[in-house]
Amino acid sequence: MRILVVEDDADTAAYVSHGFAEEGHVTEILPDGRDGLSQAMAEEYDVLIVDRMLPGLDGLSFVHALRAAGHRAPVIFLTALGGVDDRVDGLNAGGDDYLIKPFAFSELLARVNALARRPHLRNAETVLKVGDLVMDLVARKVTRAGTVIDVQPREFRLLEVLMRNKGRVLTRTMLLERVWSFHFEPKTSVVETHISRLRAKVDRPFDKELIKTVRCCGYTINDHE
Repeated sequence: MRILVVEDDADTAAYVSHGFAEEGHVTEILPDGRDGLSQAMAEEYDVLIVDRMLPGLDGLSFVHALRAAGHRAPVIFLTALGGVDDRVDGLNAGGDDYLIKPFAFSELLARVNALARRPHLRNAETVLKVGDLVMDLVARKVTRAGTVIDVQPREFRLLEVLMRNKGRVLTRTMLLERVWSFHFEPKTSVVETHISRLRAKVDRPFDKELIKTVRCCGYTINDHE
């Protein structure tokens, strides 16, 4: 999943980002409410995690503005404001869940996964398919022709990005940004290495190649010859 975290506490942001990265999710962190709102409006995220007390624009105003603009991405408030009235205000503003600091990452992860199972997830996509390759985003499970494929978290995320963009060519730079959150061109073959590993698992044991290299451009996935 792609998750936007709007949080001005650097330690909390780093803790959350590290936890989601270990699960194979990609997080983007913004410490300012106004900047976070602009980003949420411009890009597509599976879940937003928003603090109540933010510089620039507070969390309640953030969610009010988001919903007024018609955005339905699930929002979890993650905040130290834990009174009953605070929770009610957050949910009435358009939040889908409310978690009080201090918190356990395992609970935050469980709540994110629960939101992912709800039908109002943007695009309502929890299962991706390319030919006989199936990815269940909630169960974190990949199968091909009914056979379960064991993929590591980063491989899962790379395959998810490819499958969400079925038939489109994704450049190395695009994959570095969406899978590894690199906004620069590192001197590394990490993309090529992970594509090779995915092919060994997704394509090699089967009759038909799905992951394809487009020379001098990048990579794509489709079930066409």
